[in-house]
Amino acid sequence: SAASDVYKRQELIRAAFKARSFAYTPYSHFKVGAALLAKNGMVYTGCNIENAGYTPTNCAERTALFKAVSEGVREFDAIAIVGSKVGEKNTLVTGPCGVCRQVMTEFCRPDEFRIILEDGRGGFITCLLEELLPMGFCPKNLGKEE
Repeated sequence: SAASDVYKRQELIRAAFKARSFAYTPYSHFKVGAALLAKNGMVYTGCNIENAGYTPTNCAERTALFKAVSEGVREFDAIAIVGSKVGEKNTLVTGPCGVCRQVMTEFCRPDEFRIILEDGRGGFITCLLEELLPMGFCPKNLGKEE
């Protein structure tokens, strides 16, 4: 039902906010949390983890995805993402970076996988992965069928 979908989205947003509290961001001071809903009902969370070398930094979305994949889970329904500067309320949507969108394309069906973004006003917007990465390079490009 629509009401249960809203409840699930709100629960994922709450889990993403909790994950954000663990972010390690001594350089940007921009904390991001993600909560990934697997098709089996499990929720995997992640936060961004920065590094002085910048390149080894890992985003919250990839942290959550890699945690799930490392435990054998490879089918997902949705991810909620929240982010803001330390001590500030975010007024913009924190969307996934290009690298995270590419990693999502590896494991998620672009026409089904929902990305839930907190809108900075207590609500959220939802879009499909294919809307954020149209014509993305995916396993099918390499001849791998789902």
